[in-house]
Amino acid sequence: MVRFPATPQAIVFDLDGVLFDTEALYRDALLAAAAELGIDIPLALCQRMVGLHGQAARLLLREHVGDGVDLDAVWEGAAERYHAMFETDLRLKPGVLELLATLDEFGLPRAIATSSPHNTAIHHLEAFGLRDRFDALVAAGDCERCKPFPDPYLRAARILNKPASCCLALEDSHAGVRSAVSAGLPTIMVPDLQQPSAELRRLCASVVTGLDEVNAWLRQACGAQAP
Repeated sequence: MVRFPATPQAIVFDLDGVLFDTEALYRDALLAAAAELGIDIPLALCQRMVGLHGQAARLLLREHVGDGVDLDAVWEGAAERYHAMFETDLRLKPGVLELLATLDEFGLPRAIATSSPHNTAIHHLEAFGLRDRFDALVAAGDCERCKPFPDPYLRAARILNKPASCCLALEDSHAGVRSAVSAGLPTIMVPDLQQPSAELRRLCASVVTGLDEVNAWLRQACGAQAP
């Protein structure tokens, strides 16, 4: 059951793993590019990269492979692969359209706070005709610090002109949850590739299995407040 202290005044979505089923695409592209160069990357390392800005993910990878590996070649090979996947395998996460319809019905503003670049986020949104369904987009480069720091969520709340404590964050990653919670947003985790630790469960308002669960709760909460 979703727990939340009050009906939110706005929703801030993560992009990858919450709106779009892309985390596995990034993982598979990276593993394939590395394997082509004879580099073995453990799945556990890929899991740690989920939700991080590209530079932070590169630092983790550098720690694993050392200085003797051409990291640019790995990164460029991965980028080439996942951009190709975007054209054939990009999918919305289940429940996205239904949840957006609920936000429209009850007039709730919404934003995206992502570690992905602007052009990637816009590509994904336009592919499904969703660019105009969001009031704000905070992406890589918009803040000095990226997730897990609070800056992206604080900026999103400011653009929406809502107190952070009145905005609900929807996140799938550990870095994203830490970012939203440290910004003061009650946070619901919708796990994708990363499962919540005991600590993450304590930080979250709730952990759910999918957006349909969030939608059902939100409709009930907003409906109860309707005149």
